[in-house]
Amino acid sequence: MAIDKIPSVALDSGVPTRAQLPAGSVLQVVSATKTNTFSSASSTFTDITGLSVTITPTSSTSKILVMATTNASGSGGSYTASTRLVRDSTAIYVGDAAGSRIQASVSARNTDTGDSRMHVMVFLDSPATTSATTYKVQLACQESNTIYVNRVFDDQDVGNAARARTASSITVMEIAA
Repeated sequence: MAIDKIPSVALDSGVPTRAQLPAGSVLQVVSATKTNTFSSASSTFTDITGLSVTITPTSSTSKILVMATTNASGSGGSYTASTRLVRDSTAIYVGDAAGSRIQASVSARNTDTGDSRMHVMVFLDSPATTSATTYKVQLACQESNTIYVNRVFDDQDVGNAARARTASSITVMEIAA
């Protein structure tokens, strides 16, 4: 944005209040980073410990930009790891219902137990609240295998990038409407 396009704000104290900021302004940011590992063999969605943040919007008209990344690997010859975003206890940013298929934000199939897949989720939510709101990432496995986060199944200490430990994160931003 060019400097001459920034709206002017009359300031009494020299510092704008949140109410004086233009639509699209970032009002607050909350983030969590997970560097340790996690595993689950559940075919139903399970919270990934450490990938949860709570934000209290300053206005019920604010939008919340949610950005999350995870790295998942599985046991067995092939596996499908699915992740989804959840606001409090409600799944958000998931596909439509279709038969017995699960509703996920990201789903990735892999056949290499020494490899992981990155799950990236970006969603602009409209929670319409000024109450404390928790956003989290959940994980499910479809083939009765164990899914690992931030490590590969074949977690040998062989000193190369194929067996890397990774990090996951979730960041939420309140955006003025």
